[in-house]
Amino acid sequence: MRQRGFTYVGLLLLVAMSSAALAAAGTLWSLESRRDKEAELLFVGAQFTQAITSFRERTPAGQMQRFPRDLEELVEDKRWPTPRRHLRRIYVDPMTGLREWGLIAAPGGGVQGVHSLSPDAPLKRANFAPEHEEFAVATSYREWRFVPQTPGAGQPEQN
Repeated sequence: MRQRGFTYVGLLLLVAMSSAALAAAGTLWSLESRRDKEAELLFVGAQFTQAITSFRERTPAGQMQRFPRDLEELVEDKRWPTPRRHLRRIYVDPMTGLREWGLIAAPGGGVQGVHSLSPDAPLKRANFAPEHEEFAVATSYREWRFVPQTPGAGQPEQN
């Protein structure tokens, strides 16, 4: 009879240790998942930056350079006889899981850049590419603003 009590206590200890190990693994997995999402956000932001730059620089002859009116115009640029694509699709914001982005208005109208709508604080605090050095002091992903470095474009306005 006494032996059953020890077996029961041993089993409870085993369950408790397994639970603690699973909790630690879950925390580690969650942290790694968030780092992956941050890396994806940096990639997607670079894609938007390149697309906006391409849209602005590849203007048909006789038209003035301008920024796209909306993100859809990056997917299908109808300024040409045959529509051009500067972006394959409107990417999902990896931090929110939505296709909705914060838009940075260009002086004179249009979209000069994008940012995430997530209010969460970033994990990454250093080792950014030179064009994103200001991300190191950001308090939320909303402050990770992806704006092309275009000469004469002026300072971006917040939308």
